[in-house]
Amino acid sequence: MKLLVRVNLALGAVFALGALGAGWVCAGLLRADARTQALVQARLMMDGANAVRTYTASEIVPLLGPQMKETFLPQSVPSYAAVQNFLIVHDAHPGFAYREATLNPTNPRDRAADWEADVIQRLAGNPALPELDGERATPMGASLFLARPIKAEPACLACHDVAANAPPTLLARYGPNNGFGWHPGEVVGAQIVSVPLAVAEAGADQALRTFIGFLVAVFVLLMLVLNVVLWLMVARPVRRMASNADALSLGDMSTPEFPASGGDEIAALGGALNRLRTSLEKALRMLGS
Repeated sequence: MKLLVRVNLALGAVFALGALGAGWVCAGLLRADARTQALVQARLMMDGANAVRTYTASEIVPLLGPQMKETFLPQSVPSYAAVQNFLIVHDAHPGFAYREATLNPTNPRDRAADWEADVIQRLAGNPALPELDGERATPMGASLFLARPIKAEPACLACHDVAANAPPTLLARYGPNNGFGWHPGEVVGAQIVSVPLAVAEAGADQALRTFIGFLVAVFVLLMLVLNVVLWLMVARPVRRMASNADALSLGDMSTPEFPASGGDEIAALGGALNRLRTSLEKALRMLGS
């Protein structure tokens, strides 16, 4: 097997192992970064929902107060306003969602699904936990969720303490069976933001493919340069020396001298072969005389 072929095979094997290792490390880093970006999006959505809640409580509720004596208006409920706001976002971005899931809600649409109930129970079991995040599979692909606890505040108990104390207009709209019996400070639900991971992971995969492609291109360029350098500085001179040495071994003394210019190892080898040739010529002359 020729020297250049062996060098190429050895370097190719080292590059393949290095590329696999670099790809594995980069894939992990890029996926982690994609998840971080998804969490940033989720927190922005959560902050937006809380802004809607605050605006509703401070600006809308006072305006609707007189009408609430005649009929219950869900638009006066901060959580309802936040959910309605994000339903509009959901229409434009189906993978994004905001829920105020509750174990015992007044409005049936807010009742927690099984996985949401598990999240609420985890938050309730860890009162010091400000938020919880995780991933789950959905029909649209992997989704990241961010959840924060909803606790029964004094303002909530005005409607959710016991049915007998609830506003008549609320009972007329939703009935006396659901959304009551909350206790002060109890974790009754969770604000849950869902963000699709598919887009972020697709960007990470594209970045990984670009990186691997660039790595391969650099390796191919280096291999081309290395092969040219090895051919000009090693393979070709050594091949000429081997041809000359073979001719000398057969007694052809007309063979040109070995190249010995320069200060590298090939030049040193050429000088040594020239001295060997001179010694051989002297020995042959001595034998002839």
